[in-house]
Formats: sequence, C-alpha cells, structure tokens
Amino acid sequence: MTSKVDEALGYEQARDELIDVVRRLEAGGTTLEESLALWERGEELAKVCRRWLEGARARLDAALAEEEEADGAEAE
Repeated sequence: MTSKVDEALGYEQARDELIDVVRRLEAGGTTLEESLALWERGEELAKVCRRWLEGARARLDAALAEEEEADGAEAE
C-alpha cells in the first residue's frame, strides 16, 4: 500500500529515490532486514512512477484522440 507521502511525490522525485534504492541494493553491505526494507521501498516507488507514466499516457491518448476528431471534422 502506498502512503500519502508517496502519493505527493512527483515523478522525478520518485524516480531519483528509486535509483538510489537500486544503487544501495546493488552495492550490498546491508543486513537482510535493511535489504528487505529497501526492496519494499523500491516497489512502492516503482508504483508511484508507474501511476505517473500511466497518467501521462492517458493524457497523451486523449490529446491525440481530440486531434483526430478535429481533423476528421475538418475533412467533412
């Protein structure tokens, strides 16, 4: 479950934090508990990024559909 704080994160903030989480996991040197906490945080951040990207895709699709409708109306 994503927290209210995560919902307020912008795409770039979530992406940057996710990059940091991945780097820390790849570097190793953390306990199992720390690694699990980092993994869980990474999953939450990935969901935030995915929601932003899905929203951007929906807005783009809507804009393209409006453009196609306008072009179709002009052609008639």
